[in-house]
Amino acid sequence: MAIYVYGHTNPDSDSIVGAISLAYLKNQLGEEAVATRQGKLNPESTWILEKFNIDVPDLMLEYAGKDVWLVDHSDLAQSPQDVKEANILGIVDHHKLGDITTPTPLECWIRPVGCSCTIVKEMFDFYKVDIPKDIAGAMLCAILSDTVIFKSPTCTKVDTKACRELVEIAGVDDVRGLGMEMFTVKSAVDGASPRELTTRDFKDFEMGGKKIGVGQLEVVDISILDKVKSDLFADINKLKEEGGRFAVLLLLTDIMKEGSQMLIVSDDDTLVEKAFGVKPEFNEVWLDKVMSRKKQIIPNLEKLLA
Repeated sequence: MAIYVYGHTNPDSDSIVGAISLAYLKNQLGEEAVATRQGKLNPESTWILEKFNIDVPDLMLEYAGKDVWLVDHSDLAQSPQDVKEANILGIVDHHKLGDITTPTPLECWIRPVGCSCTIVKEMFDFYKVDIPKDIAGAMLCAILSDTVIFKSPTCTKVDTKACRELVEIAGVDDVRGLGMEMFTVKSAVDGASPRELTTRDFKDFEMGGKKIGVGQLEVVDISILDKVKSDLFADINKLKEEGGRFAVLLLLTDIMKEGSQMLIVSDDDTLVEKAFGVKPEFNEVWLDKVMSRKKQIIPNLEKLLA
């Protein structure tokens, strides 16, 4: 029976490339594995796979009765609806431990690093399996994306070491140039609908019995979003109502200024002020040096709503 390897809903590059690279490793170890995805590729992930000539994983939304490995998440809200009916063999993740449980022991590779692909790189090293040039390039891009070209507070020495080694395997001459080219693609807004933008990197979290949606758009210049900001705000209002959410927060992250503008829709008007100590004006607030949803946003909200 094949093992299906997948990342979280609304997959980002780490979820897509992590699934591809882990499935390749499993196959090299003699375990039949297939990389799959839970949603549409975003422009950045599409660019990465095209650049390194890698096939797009098949879309798969039902996993009941199947053997699976989870990448880049361990939360029920970010996995398929039937995940409890799947046989979870393992998890590779760099977030906090979520609420997924299993009836039998499983293999877990969970590390406090900036990217799941960094952990997959450690797995290749552990099993002494060579990484192909194309997969190494894609893994490098995924780490650059998740660590915001090493600017994110989630970035560790383990991530930078992995990148140095992946650079050699992939034959990349200019890492920063590669990262900026990728983030230019990631910043593209022309032709994208408000819903495509608000959900490009969007996750739901359960906190104190409340459903909180947090999205993030990372761009090289936040001013390119000025023309669509009102549409984005209107759409997160719709997301809140459609999903029965307590709040929806959208981070507009400027990787050059190293900070984020947060757009806010919440049943509690004081939520953001209580969590971050800054009072919003007209349902938005600038959070200086805030680059990471995982490390700088979610912990504050969970502490407040616990």
